[in-house]
Formats: sequence, structure tokens, C-alpha cells
Amino acid sequence: MPKVKANNLTMNYDQQGTGEPLVLIPYLAADCACYAFQVAEYAKHFTCISLDLRGAGETDKPDGIYTVELLADDVAAFMAALGIQKAHVSGLSLGAAVGMWLAAKYPARVKSLSLQSAWPRTDAFLKTIVEGWQVMARASGSVVEVILLGIFPWCFTPEFYSANPDHMQSLAGFVRSRPAQPVEAFLRQSNAVLAHDVESQLDRIVAPTLLTFGGQDQLTSTRFADRLKSAIKGSELLIFEDCAHAPIYQRVEEFNQRTLGFLRRQAA
Repeated sequence: MPKVKANNLTMNYDQQGTGEPLVLIPYLAADCACYAFQVAEYAKHFTCISLDLRGAGETDKPDGIYTVELLADDVAAFMAALGIQKAHVSGLSLGAAVGMWLAAKYPARVKSLSLQSAWPRTDAFLKTIVEGWQVMARASGSVVEVILLGIFPWCFTPEFYSANPDHMQSLAGFVRSRPAQPVEAFLRQSNAVLAHDVESQLDRIVAPTLLTFGGQDQLTSTRFADRLKSAIKGSELLIFEDCAHAPIYQRVEEFNQRTLGFLRRQAA
């Protein structure tokens, strides 16, 4: 896959499709392949540019403190390095947090903003869950096991998880096939999640924005929906009622159809 120098990093990315640029920002511990189910459809209409964030995939993993704002600075520099003046931006969870910082700090770079399972500021409940993942990572020495045993159960409803063993096994195989994230890099990325607070910046977001949530998500539940919708002017809210944290994997066709509808309305 191609690489580019940006913000003192070598950043890895994948590019597929034709049309206006759509930058896809991964979630915690994930790499650029995490949106494979979406890119298959989105690339029929957009140039999809999926990247590896600092600390993940094949992008550099320097020491130091990671913040969500720093990850957004990386994405802005990445876009500049590729000559992308303005793009549609989409992200899930940590990717959504990065997207909010990017749209607030670099508004001229963002044509539209799609935020999946976003949250404005980490609260006590989310903090406890993420700290639990950190304990698992330190104890097991394997970020893959944290994803499969610690994170996946929050991403799907219990009913879906239990009724679809083949799908879950396929996703587990996909996770195991990707470049393994070192534990220290996971801890740095997850510390950025713990410290996340973009609430005071939300009124700076001017791009047309879509907010999506899983109706049964507990991690970044609809408890955050009203705060985000009221703070981001003109934003649209879409709830996948029977999904948890990751509708992108639980309701792939519906998710793609409905989010693509928003994206195509924002395209020239």
C-alpha cells in the first residue's frame, strides 16, 4: 500500500474508487482495512482514502502522548501531503472523535462530516470500560485478544453476537489477519480516548454533519446524541435501533445505503 510523509510521520493508506475524495478515519486499534464493507459500496461514487492513524497499522508508532487533537493534526497534514484541499470525512468511534477535531480545527478541509458512534467528552462509564481494556492489554500482551474478547462484545447486540457465529468468526479471522498493534501503541491510542474532550469546539464545526448511533449501544450511546446534535448546527441524526456500537458490521447493507445517501447529497 502507498505511504506518505505527514506531520513527521510515515503514514500508510489505501485508495479506491473515483469521484470526490472521502477520507475514512479508523477506530481504536484498527487500520485502514476496517471499512472494507463500506468502501466496496462507497468507492462506486467517491475516491475512498482510508488511512492508518498514528500508532496503528503500518503508520509510524512514535513514543509520546497521543491526543485526539494530535491525531486530527496528523490527518490534516496527511490530506495536505496528498494534495487534498477538501474532502468528505467519515469515522467511527475514535475515528469520529478525530473527525470532530478535524472539522473544528480545519473547517476548510471538510466538505461533509459523517460521525458514527461519536461522543463529545469521555464520561465515567466510558472511562471505566477503556481502562478495563488497558488492563487486559497489559495482562495478555495481545491487542488482538483485547479486540476479540474485550471490545467485540460491546460492538454487537447479544442477540446478534450469539445468533451469528459464522459472521463473528469471519470478523475474528479478519482481525487476526491484519498487522498487530503493539501493546504500548494501543495504550497510547486508548489514553487519547480517555482524555477526549471536544465539547468546547463543537460550535466551530460548519460542515454538513450526519450523526449515527446504535440504538442499543452502551459505549457511546444515544446519551450523547442530543448534546452533539444541539452543538453541531444543522446536523442530522440517524439511529440504527437494533444495533450496538458497530452498525457498520451488524447492518452492513442498511448502514451503507443510508450513510451513502447523506454523502451523495453533499457531493457536487
